[in-house]
Amino acid sequence: MSTALPALDISRALTRISHEIIEKNGGIKNLTLLGIPTRGAHLAKRISAIIEEIEGSAVQNGTLDITLHRDDLRLRPPRALMPTSIPSLGVEGRDVVLIDDVLFSGRTIRAALDALGEIGRPKTVQLAVLVDRGHRELPIRADFVGKNIPTSPLQSVEVHLTELDGEDSVVVK
Repeated sequence: MSTALPALDISRALTRISHEIIEKNGGIKNLTLLGIPTRGAHLAKRISAIIEEIEGSAVQNGTLDITLHRDDLRLRPPRALMPTSIPSLGVEGRDVVLIDDVLFSGRTIRAALDALGEIGRPKTVQLAVLVDRGHRELPIRADFVGKNIPTSPLQSVEVHLTELDGEDSVVVK
């Protein structure tokens, strides 16, 4: 087990991602952030707070539950649906940034795109992840990455966040 990202590096990565999102979208006027529960939702809140500090104005943000759109539902034990919270301006015609903790096979993001399509038709959809560990099974890539961490398919990457785990860290096992 090794710590790939300590708390300070996570903070720096989220600040960098926030600046990149603002720059790529020419500000926040048409921007909506949607975190994928569980950890992606907390990361989205943090990025939203950083962007608000930088821009001096709040950015639209919410959460997007993907549970019913997963292609492995029958392979996993049943779990409760997570909350979906779409901001007041919705997603129609907006620049939406999906936010998750780890990008691995790409299947979670495919499910998120399906869930998003049921809500509306964004102008653009971008992806921000704290960790990209490779091993894609689908043609999906992140627009904003905190850190690329090469792993073996047999390893696991655990993201620990203060809101859920009492500390910030990314650990490779």
